Amino acid sequence: MNLIKKIRETGVSVIPILAMVLILAFTLAPMEKQTTLAFLISGALVIVGLGLFLLGTEIGPVPLGERVGSALVRRKNLKLILTAGFIIGFIITIAEPAVRVLADQVGIVDPSIPKQLLLVMIALGVGLFVSIGLARIILRVPLRWALIGFYGFLFAIAAFADSTILSVAFDAGGATTGPMTVPFIMALGAGVATVRKRSASNDDSFGLVGMASIGPILAVLAIGLFPRVGGSAITEYAMPIFSGSLSRQFFSLVPGILLEVLYALGPLALLSLIFQFTILHLPIHQLAKIYKGFIYTYLGLVLFLLGANGGFLPAGAAIGASLGALPYNWILIPIGLVLGALVVFAEPTIWVLTDQVEALSGGAIRRNLMIISLSIGVALAIGIAMLRVVTGASIWWFLLPGYGLSLGLTFFCPKLFTAIAFDSGGVVSGPLASTFILAFTLGASQAAGGNPASDAFGVIAMIAMTPIITIQILGIFYAKSQRKPIVPHIDELKDSVEKEEAR
Repeated sequence: MNLIKKIRETGVSVIPILAMVLILAFTLAPMEKQTTLAFLISGALVIVGLGLFLLGTEIGPVPLGERVGSALVRRKNLKLILTAGFIIGFIITIAEPAVRVLADQVGIVDPSIPKQLLLVMIALGVGLFVSIGLARIILRVPLRWALIGFYGFLFAIAAFADSTILSVAFDAGGATTGPMTVPFIMALGAGVATVRKRSASNDDSFGLVGMASIGPILAVLAIGLFPRVGGSAITEYAMPIFSGSLSRQFFSLVPGILLEVLYALGPLALLSLIFQFTILHLPIHQLAKIYKGFIYTYLGLVLFLLGANGGFLPAGAAIGASLGALPYNWILIPIGLVLGALVVFAEPTIWVLTDQVEALSGGAIRRNLMIISLSIGVALAIGIAMLRVVTGASIWWFLLPGYGLSLGLTFFCPKLFTAIAFDSGGVVSGPLASTFILAFTLGASQAAGGNPASDAFGVIAMIAMTPIITIQILGIFYAKSQRKPIVPHIDELKDSVEKEEAR
């Protein structure tokens, strides 16, 4: 059964993280017994939930996004395409679980940034840049120049932002592309690319997620241009501690998570019905299959978030605080490197990305090669984040050269790899980055005597930035080793979509 296979795959990915945390808990960073047990239970929930999620996206959101993208472009109405892109981007972002987790963490540390304002601005930014990204594909604007132009504008505005807003803004750019946003946006972009001329669509199969990640950064930076209204003082980080029994710890989270995931999937499911009666007109059995995928996706996200919030978040904060309080807290840096190399395997959207890359490249770009490159990138990211925690170094010292290098590599890297790289930057910074890693960094920063608002926020930004560099370097070396250029199999995707629609 596919579900058993998916659970087996995710188990192999998550177990190394569980092992590392347990080693730390019994050596350098002791945890309370209840926190350790909650973490182990959470590990099982994450494994099963991730398996269900991956199975669900394969038969629900991904094929739906491909069909919507294809159907919109066939209408040959640019205004309709851009409007639909904005609505889709806004709806799936406003309730994205990873965004809500980030907003909650920001509100704890800096009450001057209202949660609802942050959520709305992030969603507006994603909606706007999904539209811009679709327009880029249709008008055939090279991705390289679009990225250089928008990031140049972005950094010009960032020069006027304070350190807290700057860190939160770049974190928002990574957190928005979570487990619900990524599969649909990637499929939407691929669907739009399939109906373009085949020779022109190859390099546009990817890149829409990378474009969408720019919007929330600009939107949150815009908040910093106006006086804060939500408060005046930056508070200390409140460690996530649960009281009562272990069962109560988890069951108390269930109602909120059930509603949270319903808010995330409900609008998209409703939107799919609107598309069904307006532009899709799928046979009933195909529509039923898509909604079966939504059910699997719903159950998977519920279990995943229950595990992430029920055990991973408090364990991350506790271990980070213990290590940050050590007299030799520089050990956070090598631990961050190892943690980053492992945590990438458990992000749900990583598997969606690598599956689509392998499929659209006809197997030329292997999943294992992508995973290794992403793992190296995220390891460097968390290592840099821990260096900032220990030294208090400004995030500017890393963002400017990092994105400068990322954009510079676009002139030497194959276009396909550049698009995949900027998509990867958003994909790797998912729910685990917003829960376990952010909590780990906040706990470490406070225990080390730093300012969590300026020193800890920015870790998601680092996670989103470094894979852009490593994937493009991979692309440069890969292209040199191949005699033939790497061409995505858009023709095969187009044929498969058309055959499925004909059934």
